[in-house]
Parts: sequence; structure tokens; C-alpha cells
Amino acid sequence: MNRLILFFLVIALGVWTPVASAAEPFRVAAKGAVLIDQDSGRILFAQNADQRLPMASTTKVMTTLLALENAPLDDRVTAGRNAAGVPGTSLYLSKGETLSMEHMLYGLMLRSGNDAAVAVAEHIAGSVPAFAKMMNAKAEALGANAHFVNPHGLDADGHGISALGLALVMREAMKSEAFRKITGTQRKIIPWVGNEYSRVLENKNRLLKTYEGATGGKTGYTGKAGRCLVFSARRDGLSLIGAVLNCPTWFDTATALLDYGFENYRAESALEDGQPIEAVAVRGGVSAVVNAVADAPLRTAVPIGAPVRIVHDLPRVIEAPVRFGQILGTARLIVGEQVLAECRLVAGADVQKRDLRTSIIRLLRGWILSFQA
Repeated sequence: MNRLILFFLVIALGVWTPVASAAEPFRVAAKGAVLIDQDSGRILFAQNADQRLPMASTTKVMTTLLALENAPLDDRVTAGRNAAGVPGTSLYLSKGETLSMEHMLYGLMLRSGNDAAVAVAEHIAGSVPAFAKMMNAKAEALGANAHFVNPHGLDADGHGISALGLALVMREAMKSEAFRKITGTQRKIIPWVGNEYSRVLENKNRLLKTYEGATGGKTGYTGKAGRCLVFSARRDGLSLIGAVLNCPTWFDTATALLDYGFENYRAESALEDGQPIEAVAVRGGVSAVVNAVADAPLRTAVPIGAPVRIVHDLPRVIEAPVRFGQILGTARLIVGEQVLAECRLVAGADVQKRDLRTSIIRLLRGWILSFQA
């Protein structure tokens, strides 16, 4: 009887995080949560995933992404007065201390140094407000519901992101080899200028130690945001990204969401980037056909055991001239009646229009080649 009472009490407190089958919805102890397929961005689980919420230091994923896009890793970054004086978690940068961008980003992602975040922002954009504008422009380009006020995530009016938005930012960052290396590092030693000791950084994302296949992520906590976590893992070709905002059981919930994904979905890779699909007839061209090729990989997570169809939507005939990369149609990966992923099919070569001039040139080339043979 006492066990039964305890069971219902745990549920009432919102700290029980069950794992269910793909067809059985469940809830987690987070104000916002999401799990997506890294390859396609397809949503596999969502709970209040579109509401913008405070994000704490998970902000630093966007800061690192912009740094990697706008500066080489060997750039020298100097901490100014603003960086040296920022409160909260810190690398203890002194005013005028200079580190490489690479070391600043390790300090940003592993130690969660707020001072490193300001130093990086000022190095890239000249000021924190200017860098915040860059962050917001990038979020808009990614379709992420977010508004950034600073590069570190300390509580500020209007500073927030949705769980889905955070997962989309992480997905974009994971396209960078440098980011994957940094976020997946458990321990790093970097210089401490003017000190006899080096800085020893330990990654706060304990999933890297406890979860098989974990590839990266970022923790965050403030009194307003609560515990926040964005995380990623890969098993058997399936890469997943999740995010939880204001989640008291952050690592347990992340584990449950990843388990749910890996237990219920598998990776399906239908097409590779540049893979020829079929030939399309060209009317009035110097060549009678052109190959339609995939302009991006066609990969996504599909329910385990579900049959998959690949449907190509292409015209029978197109008119010359044809430009390399010209959009010809689409390829769709379908389960049942649902389109789970799609990519464009484009022309794999140029095809010039056939006219008197091109006909004469082709005739002359053929004539010359016949003599060379």
C-alpha cells in the first residue's frame, strides 16, 4: 500500500519520466522538450516545444556556432574590461589576457565561462549588442523561435528560445567538425596566462560518460531558467538531438528521450548527395538526356519495422538549355501516406541548346577526332 501511495506521489510531483512506444505518447518533467532526427530535422517527440522559455547557458551553442562561422580557430582573442567583469561561471580571464579562439570556445562549452562568451562576442562583432543581432539573424535563418540579448545566457528580459529552436541551433552547429570535436570533449587543458597552473576544463554534460553513443551537448542553469540541457547521441547510423528547458530531472529525462528514440526508430538512408536518380529527356539539346541527381542526402529516422517508399517527381521531358544544378523535381521518402523527408533533384550537367552553330561545332569536333584516331 505504501509503495502504491509513493508511486502516485512521484507522478504528482512530475518527476517520473517513462519511456513509451512510438505509438504511445508520454510526458516528461520539463516545461519544454523535444527530440529530433539530426539528419532531417524531423520531430520525433515534442512537449510544449514551441513556447519560448529562458535557456540559460545553452545560449553558448549559438555563440560557438557564430564564432566558428566568423573566425579561424587560431585567432587571438583578448578579454576586455567587460569580459573580465562578467558575473557567474567563469574562466577567470584577466583584463588583457589573450587566448586562441579555440581555447576560448573550449572554455565556453566545457567550463561554461561567461567571460569567454563576452570576449568572443566582442572579438566577432565589436560589442555584445551587435553580437546579439547576429545571433537573432542566425536564429531567424534557421527557423528557430528565439530572441537573444547576450552571448552567455544570464537572465535578461526577452532572452529565450523554444525547445525546438534550441534543437535546431544544435543541429546546425553539429554540421561543423570543429564544434563536434569541442562539444564531445570530456576534458581539456588550456593555458592560464600569468599563472603557474593551466586551466583544467571538465565537461558538465555528464551524458558523455553515462550514455552510450553520446556525442555532445550543453548544460545551463539560472534561477529563472531552471535546469536546461541540449544533447545529442548516435547509434547504428541514427543521430538524435534533444532539448529540455526548465527540467528538474534534466539528465534522466534526456536519457529517457534518447532511449525512446533509439528503441522506436531506425536510420533510413535512401539517397546520397550527388547520387544519380534517372535520366530525363532533353528536347532541343545537344544531348538527348540529362541525369537528375540528389542535391542533398535523403535520410531520416523511420519507425522500426515500417515499410519505406521512395517517390521521384520528375518531368518526362525538359527544354534545352539546361543548367547544371537546375531544379528538375523532388524525391520523397514516404512511410504509409506520410512524407518523412524530401530533397530536390537537380540537373547533373549543362545541356546546351542545339542550333546551327553548336551543330557545326559538334560536327567539326567529330571530324577532328576521327582523324586523330
